[in-house]
Amino acid sequence: MAEWVDTHCHLQIDTRSPDVLLNRARDVRSVVVPGIDLESSRAARQIAHDLPGRAFYAAGLHPHHADDWPNQREGLRVLMEKAQAIGETGLDFYRNLAPEKAQIESFVGHHRIAIELSKPLIVHCRDAFRQVYEILESEGSGPWVVLHCWTGGPRWSKRFLELGVTFSFAGPVTYSTGDTIRRGAALVPPERVVVETDTPFLAPEPHRSGPNEPAYVGLTGEALGRIWGMDSAAVARLTSERATDVFGL
Repeated sequence: MAEWVDTHCHLQIDTRSPDVLLNRARDVRSVVVPGIDLESSRAARQIAHDLPGRAFYAAGLHPHHADDWPNQREGLRVLMEKAQAIGETGLDFYRNLAPEKAQIESFVGHHRIAIELSKPLIVHCRDAFRQVYEILESEGSGPWVVLHCWTGGPRWSKRFLELGVTFSFAGPVTYSTGDTIRRGAALVPPERVVVETDTPFLAPEPHRSGPNEPAYVGLTGEALGRIWGMDSAAVARLTSERATDVFGL
């Protein structure tokens, strides 16, 4: 049986029990639970404590909440010390729920802590490809930078490939509207990829109308296999190896 690693699932903000969701995900070896603010990062840490070896946590502030970075930075910094990764952070210029300046300050702050602590950085990028690219190019990049829920097409996939990053694909690669994502994925070497669900969001087809969960991560992997001409077992092996290396699982 193929074994997957779900590198991004928000079990702590799902209304369903983490135990129930992971019990259903029998082909998922481990999960990474990222925080989106101080409270959810603490909850993610608790899940990792309760499910040792199966769940790992990341601490960070989502760009939607970037205004809170000055107030939450010190509390998050404490959690980051023992976290498996830093994030989720990044830029979201689609919803613009926080000012651009605040988002950039928070993103750069997370990035510098990730370098200081030698930990992977989980990056959210929506309608901000150029700005994220410029920050990573300036501040530093490599396989430890994980582009969460990558939706870039061929042009940006090529450019970010040059930075050495890790691409994380989620449910949108399975959507009928996901042709651009699939064309971008076709250019990314499988050994540079991890998979995720972003639970409870972005459920893959054929579950798109409902909430997501770790048990569905293999559907994203299967979609990537069709793009690359590989069977799902090979995709599971390669993406799990990348996840293990990048996140130190």
